[in-house]
Amino acid sequence: MYFLTNIKTIHRKLPVLLASWLLSGAAFASPPVYDFVIKHTYPHDTDAFTEGLLIKDGYLYESTGLKGKSSISKRDLKTGHVLMKVDVPAEYFGEGIAIFGNELFALTWQSQVGFVYDLKTFKVKRKFSYQGEGWGMTNDSDNLYASDGSSDIRVINPKTLEEVRRIHVTFDGHDVTRLNELEWVDGEIYSNIWGSNLIARINPLTGNVTGVIDLTGIIDLPMRGPDDVLNGIAYDGKLKHLYVTGKHWPSLFEIELKERKK
Repeated sequence: MYFLTNIKTIHRKLPVLLASWLLSGAAFASPPVYDFVIKHTYPHDTDAFTEGLLIKDGYLYESTGLKGKSSISKRDLKTGHVLMKVDVPAEYFGEGIAIFGNELFALTWQSQVGFVYDLKTFKVKRKFSYQGEGWGMTNDSDNLYASDGSSDIRVINPKTLEEVRRIHVTFDGHDVTRLNELEWVDGEIYSNIWGSNLIARINPLTGNVTGVIDLTGIIDLPMRGPDDVLNGIAYDGKLKHLYVTGKHWPSLFEIELKERKK
């Protein structure tokens, strides 16, 4: 998601709440906190304004944003080498992606237009529309899931592309806003919280945050701009490998989660 001062001001409360929770001794009566261990580091394109990230059959798929610079690419996971790429039409700001069957679904930010691509050729098969903004996207074996920067995650039928229901995400009774890039991980939805170093683990049935991943300190480089934040979660369900990166970051990290001791 792109930096907007008014949005950042309106939704500043939630990350502050979570940060206070992380530092509070009372936090340990609540959902667990997870720290990380870096297992491997791979190169990442520093020109990539990362919006969507996923792994399919061992390949890394990434979508990027900004009007006139948005694209979708298939890459070699370990080298970052581009194997296939398509530019999103210049009038659109690309957002999250998901793969369901032999199709790749892609959102745009404020245009209320999504694209369905053939996974093998990256040719556009059709478009679809939705209300509001498009941020992150993921899927399980039955549905697509999309975020819009609010505290709701939309559940979408991949065949009709109609909204089935919404998951309202809360933490300790508070709405969790700024849900951004999404990833389905072993029955949970992981979501970047835009503008923070935190990832929320969400129960898709209840919307409750079941844990918080704290990635503070994962990278120690000066940002090129205020938007160069943590964004991008990919999970290889076969190998049980979890990957994260950020906008314009030089590295893609494979990480292992460690529950913080109480």
